Amino acid sequence: MKNELKIYNSYTGQKEVFKPVHEGRVGMYVCGPTVYSDVHLGNCRSFASFDIVYRYLQYLGYKVRYVRNITDVGHLEGDADIGREDKISKKARLEEIEPMEIVQRYMNGFQEIMAVFNISPPNIEPRATGHILEQIEMVQAIIDNGLAYEQNGSVYFDTLKFAEKYGVYGKLSGRKIEDLMAESRDNLKNQDEKRHPSDFAIWIKAAPEHLMRWGSPWSVGFPGWHLECSVMSTKYLGETFDIHGGGADLKFPHHENEIAQNYGACGHAPANYWMHGNMLLMNGRKMSKSEGNSIMPGELFTGNSSLISKGYSPMVVRFFMLQTHYRSTLDLTDEALQAAEKGYRRLMEGNKALQQFDVASLKLATEGGDLDKEINSLIDLAFEDMSDDFNTPKALASLFELVTKVNSLKGGQLSFGEITATTLERLKKTFNDFIYDIFGLRDEDFDSSGNGVVDGLMQLILDMRQDARASKNWAASDKIRDALKELDIVVKDGKEGASWSKN
Repeated sequence: MKNELKIYNSYTGQKEVFKPVHEGRVGMYVCGPTVYSDVHLGNCRSFASFDIVYRYLQYLGYKVRYVRNITDVGHLEGDADIGREDKISKKARLEEIEPMEIVQRYMNGFQEIMAVFNISPPNIEPRATGHILEQIEMVQAIIDNGLAYEQNGSVYFDTLKFAEKYGVYGKLSGRKIEDLMAESRDNLKNQDEKRHPSDFAIWIKAAPEHLMRWGSPWSVGFPGWHLECSVMSTKYLGETFDIHGGGADLKFPHHENEIAQNYGACGHAPANYWMHGNMLLMNGRKMSKSEGNSIMPGELFTGNSSLISKGYSPMVVRFFMLQTHYRSTLDLTDEALQAAEKGYRRLMEGNKALQQFDVASLKLATEGGDLDKEINSLIDLAFEDMSDDFNTPKALASLFELVTKVNSLKGGQLSFGEITATTLERLKKTFNDFIYDIFGLRDEDFDSSGNGVVDGLMQLILDMRQDARASKNWAASDKIRDALKELDIVVKDGKEGASWSKN
């Protein structure tokens, strides 16, 4: 690809040309779920966004190592770092089962939903509990470097010392030490153990009733939530890697504290590019179960919710997510989903028609004219937009302009004699590449080659209808047409023969 890939770097606050640590290779780490409940749509949007990043990097020819973790210990209630109960331990205690049963149940459910949305699995999916020894080693390294202290069996990161030494605490999130000093933490237990309100726990002494615990030089306890990502990202990608991603809600405290920990252990930040996806809204407001403004993936598919008028397929929802840039808020409404359903079907049907154009049998131009140039310009623009911080809505806009050209060629309003075989082949390949390889869409009716069971059966029916028309058996022809109409299938007769579409 000729276009330089540009990524908006949350750490520097600007768009930058992407230059990997190792030429031709990319290391990417994305913060995965805490598996104590069913995955919600906001998570799905975030992971779908980074799936596009992963797919496009591979499409550009990079060898990508994608690491996405599973948090199965250390994430406390309210995202606190001390004094509250581990989310997984609490769920296990309430259900009177082992914490790892909770983990397995919701990890399985998470992976199933990712597969339903056609979100690629990572190359490595490490779990926090599988890296306790490495986390203990990093805590010790931070202590040895003078940026952490032990108090009553717990270990805290010293943010003031870190800020004085490196001057970068708060750079990612925009938070300042002075602001953190002013914030009240009176509602947290063990606050008096900290030297400063902004200090955070990297090892927590377990209370007697805590179910998940490991031995350490400081106490029987468990690691802090932020520590696991510092450990697992650098273990599998190296002390310095390319991309670290996650939702915007993780900027503070999670990612800010990750950076601090990596400085504390390694002397520098872990990633060169920090990427953050924005939140998913429902009818213009933040999703909230307590306010009845929340919907789960299963409810969205079945339509079993008062917030929507019917169910929507996973690919319609994925297409809907593509229509908004990953750094912008996405407002989920019934009207927007209905529009997305129409847009998704139009895109798929446009590609279906395109793939049926037979280059060998068409009378094509030997030299490109204005239409030829226009098609190539739109293809180039789609790639330019994708290379400009993964701008899927703009790339989609170019594809829809191309769908209009395809439909006009099919209907005879534009002539095949105005485009070359090279351009038509490029157009066919580009559509398939974007829809299936880059956007990760699937179609229930036909596959990436434009063929499938439904499509094959429909072609057989249309051939039977055409045979009836050729033999002037109008009764049979009309019977087929009317039966298809009852199924909301519209048959269109054109110069290239009959075609069908869903109404």
